[in-house]
Amino acid sequence: IIIQKNLKMTFDFNAYITMLKEAVDNALNAYFPQSGEIFQRLNDAMRYSLFAGGKRLRPILCIAGAEAVGGDRTTVIPVACALELIHTYSLIHDDLPCMDNDELRRGKPTNHIAFDEATAILAGDSLLTEAFALLSLDMDIDKNQQLKIIRIISGAAGAGGMVGGQMADIASEGRAGDIKMLEFIHRHKTACLLSASVEAGGIACKGTKEQINALKNYGDNIGLAFQAMDDILDVIGDVKKLGKEPGVDQQSGKLTYPSLIGIEDTKKMIHTLINTAKKDISPLGDNVRPLIALADYIIARDN
Repeated sequence: IIIQKNLKMTFDFNAYITMLKEAVDNALNAYFPQSGEIFQRLNDAMRYSLFAGGKRLRPILCIAGAEAVGGDRTTVIPVACALELIHTYSLIHDDLPCMDNDELRRGKPTNHIAFDEATAILAGDSLLTEAFALLSLDMDIDKNQQLKIIRIISGAAGAGGMVGGQMADIASEGRAGDIKMLEFIHRHKTACLLSASVEAGGIACKGTKEQINALKNYGDNIGLAFQAMDDILDVIGDVKKLGKEPGVDQQSGKLTYPSLIGIEDTKKMIHTLINTAKKDISPLGDNVRPLIALADYIIARDN
């Protein structure tokens, strides 16, 4: 959303994300109504986490990526929603007792606490599977590009991406580590799917090779910055704003940037990553204003 103020054009970030969150929520509600063909308890568990108050960052990145190359946001709504399903499934499984054993997520009891472990596992399984059902819908996207999007997102979500990063994160708990291992974990566990989100939006709307590369580089950098900021918030964050107890990483012996290089150097690294991300997309012109604002948001956020 662009507003005119003092003869200059200003981007209203809050209005933009509010509008996109509403669009994504409406679409998710249509895909997963409160009752339907899905077994009711399973449906309730899926909706419980899906509508628990998430930031919708991955869908918004997808839509902003589409708009950055001159595309229409309606084209990528199914892709954007699929990304949110994948993200939500990962949170449900991450919170399980066999993983991070968290009892709070976004200020509410985690899925396995609200329901039970078996239901939580199945809800996560279902959300992941339904994501690829959405990605394979008949959309207003070139079929070759659609297949490319599916390949990129599956790669970012699977063993070579988010799942592999989670495995490395678990394997590193309580062990000495270095920056190289930590960057591997963060890039795979978090940055891969964030980068795939913005890249998928650009691909769906027929971005050029140069535009897609710029979006991917942007996504890689903000993804690592986002996870590094999470590391900081786990140390200094407020439980009321975070929606979960801080200090969990330290208690479980997780490898984090503050534990390796300290909070101040982590902040400096984040600023460098964000500035690099902005430079990556600057050649794309005024259409990248939402992406620039999203990069700034990562530094300013407190949850």
